[in-house]
Amino acid sequence: MNFPKWVVVFVALASIGLSGCGDKGKDAKQADAAKAAAGPGGGKPGGGDGKPKGLPVKAMPVRVLDVSSDVSAVGTLLADESVMIRPEIDGRVDAIHFLEGQTVSKGQKLVSLDPAELKAQMSRMEVLVRTEQQRLDRAKDLLGQQFIAQEAVDLARNNLDSAVAQRREAEARLTKTTIVAPFAGTIGLRLISPGAYVKKGEDIARLESISNIKVDFRIPEAFTSKVRAGQDLHIRLDAFPGDEFAGRIYAIEPMVDERSRTVLIRGRINNTASRLKPGMFVRVLLTFDKRVNAIVVPEPAIWPQGKDSFVYKVVDGKAILTKIAVGTRRPGEVEVTSGLSAGDLVVTEGQIKLKDGAPVMVLPAPAPPGGQPPAAKQS
Repeated sequence: MNFPKWVVVFVALASIGLSGCGDKGKDAKQADAAKAAAGPGGGKPGGGDGKPKGLPVKAMPVRVLDVSSDVSAVGTLLADESVMIRPEIDGRVDAIHFLEGQTVSKGQKLVSLDPAELKAQMSRMEVLVRTEQQRLDRAKDLLGQQFIAQEAVDLARNNLDSAVAQRREAEARLTKTTIVAPFAGTIGLRLISPGAYVKKGEDIARLESISNIKVDFRIPEAFTSKVRAGQDLHIRLDAFPGDEFAGRIYAIEPMVDERSRTVLIRGRINNTASRLKPGMFVRVLLTFDKRVNAIVVPEPAIWPQGKDSFVYKVVDGKAILTKIAVGTRRPGEVEVTSGLSAGDLVVTEGQIKLKDGAPVMVLPAPAPPGGQPPAAKQS
């Protein structure tokens, strides 16, 4: 069909207008959908005004734990009884009656010195005593017959007493040729051999009683009011990692050391298994008291002001400055004795920008390594 030219031009312009209207309506619908997805704030955090609801902070709930007050120190182990076996007189070693490392009983013979010379002196003293006794008896008879005076009898009696004393001295010296154990224990390594000539006071061997063992340690004078005899203690040693040995305090030095301002304390530990040795280095722990269900907060949560301590407690989205009383401190944690209760939430980071009553926004805890949330890990 043949149409006029003006009809063809009109139809073409109409089709172009309809196509443009369709694209414009499509773009408007997409913009409306994006605005609805962004929310009433138009995609800005914190609402339509572009401001957050509160200051961002990190917070943690308080922990309820069993807390103990204690003090640690370093100490040294000592034998319950210890002595170096030494002779009291000079002499030649006649015999050794023990083996090195042997356990001996009290009164057991350890060393014998040559007694020949002292036995001869003992025999001479016995003869002298008999002689003086005979002289005294004759003096008494002569006094009864009135041939001598009383003074002669007294002199004879004094001579007899002197002879008896000399005999006792010789007997004591003879006894010292035999050296015995003063208490039950373990004998150490001997430093002499049979036949050796030893002088008075020369070392022979060490005797140690270690069925019970002592521990000496020092604590600062500030803790002296909390320490008492009979108090429990625990020690740990590098020689037995993971093991702990229990004992009790039995003596406290009455004087404070002027240079270190510490007090020397001595305890006793049962050592029937002989695992502990004198001279070992130990770490001592003294526990003064134990509190059940104590409130504990992270150390960064404490906000000191002057002599007082505070925390920011999160209540209904606001940071409330709360005065607290601080108790025992441990690495990274502080006990709170008053001011907080179980279940309270305290600010641990961001306090520097806070004021009492300021609105806060608690940031979520970071996800653990691996990207898995804590709840999924626990399950």
